[in-house]
Amino acid sequence: MSSGAAAHLHAHSEYSLLDGACKIEAMAARAAELGQPALGLTDHGVMNGAVDLYKACQKQGIKPIAGLEAYLVDDAQAVKDKPKYERNHITLLAENDTGFANLVKLTSAGFLEGFSRGKANVDMGLLAAHAEGVIVLTGCLQSRFCRRLVEEREDDARAHLDDLIQAFGPEQVYFEVQKNGIEEQEKANRGIVRFARELGRPLVGTADVHYLHREDFDNHAALLCVQTKSTLEAPKLSFDTNEFFLKSNEEMASSFAEWPEAIPMTLEIAERCNIEIELGKLLLPRYPTPDDSEPEAMLRRIAGEGLRVRYGDPPPAEAVERLELELGVIEEMGFSSYFLIVWDFVRYAKQNGVAVGPGRGSAAGSIVSYSLDITDLDPLANELLFERFLNPGRKSMPDIDIDFSVRGRERVIRYVGEKYGRESVAQIITFGKMAPRAATRDAARVLGFDYASGDRLAKQIPEPIMDPTTREIAASGPMPRMNPVDGVVGGAVWAGAAISPRR
Repeated sequence: MSSGAAAHLHAHSEYSLLDGACKIEAMAARAAELGQPALGLTDHGVMNGAVDLYKACQKQGIKPIAGLEAYLVDDAQAVKDKPKYERNHITLLAENDTGFANLVKLTSAGFLEGFSRGKANVDMGLLAAHAEGVIVLTGCLQSRFCRRLVEEREDDARAHLDDLIQAFGPEQVYFEVQKNGIEEQEKANRGIVRFARELGRPLVGTADVHYLHREDFDNHAALLCVQTKSTLEAPKLSFDTNEFFLKSNEEMASSFAEWPEAIPMTLEIAERCNIEIELGKLLLPRYPTPDDSEPEAMLRRIAGEGLRVRYGDPPPAEAVERLELELGVIEEMGFSSYFLIVWDFVRYAKQNGVAVGPGRGSAAGSIVSYSLDITDLDPLANELLFERFLNPGRKSMPDIDIDFSVRGRERVIRYVGEKYGRESVAQIITFGKMAPRAATRDAARVLGFDYASGDRLAKQIPEPIMDPTTREIAASGPMPRMNPVDGVVGGAVWAGAAISPRR
């Protein structure tokens, strides 16, 4: 990597909710513009931006470094019952694919085992269990190591270091220093340097990026006020100095001139970090067919049986022709197992008294879905197009939106996990965004205007266009994409997020 360059290893994006003010694409573009060969992303407690980072860095020709700034507590499970407890930050980077997988598991464990007061907490036991392939930096001013140094508890700081070295290994632990003009940071830095020299470990300089440019400081301050429901005139949370932006190579070198190795060390760590996220690869489990027969044959058999149930025996030629066309496309695209899996868990739900919706979205245009009893809308009678659901010219995963009653939904999820393996089943997240109207009201409040003024201005912003068949739209969701043919909102993923679940 280029000599004289720097790599930012501690940076926050919009996925550090109401704290990070950097869009990932803009951050990657800025790093590339500054001649920086790599970019690390360490959002608070989550890995939600890792794929976006990977794509953005690939587009800019720089190396993505996936990581997170974890929330460290003494006992992740015990904090659920405590109104007050110590919580610190720690910076973690994926050195390789194993480390990336471990960080994903770690953040999931934080939510499942240590979630408290809106944060995904982890403890040293969880860190040790997911340490392979992970590089650890001692952290920012809110880290346990820095807090102990600021509080002049050097024995406790040393004990924490021993825990990190024991969990991750001595070669995986780096001493993180920052230069942000904060007095407590300078005090911590003196202790950090002393310990690093004593243990013969290198220093690494980070900027703890929260916003892109120096001039974005005020915008970030406003974002913090939105988070804390305060105003710029009387903020409940603020950054003491304007130093938390994505600095140039020259600015980083100047900041850390006192420790010449701190910036080259960012490049050394960047060289060590190499992950590969396989994008576009289908990771479907295979449906366990009887006698290990081919899924294509089984799908044809049960779809043919279902067609006769739906349309009579023999079914009309139009239905037979449509079924044959669709099965050909499904087989060509390799989705036979997918349809069998969906048929399987929908059948389980109906046989076990779990209410299932009649179907919606583009999957309702499939006669295969109708024949398998996945949907209950006749695509022939309603003149629905299969090509809106699957098209060989556009290779993408099919998306069948199914509504299950909340009374029994967990049973269906459990069934799928037990049959296909928990490692093959995931529950997805949707991210709310600050839509124009809500953002306008927040901005007015943060600037000290009364609610009526903000509300009056927000109402001047046009409403987002809504599918006439959809009664509700997620207030903070993304704007839907319009279908140029009929003016109806396209995209089953969006529709799935917009409609409230049936109860």
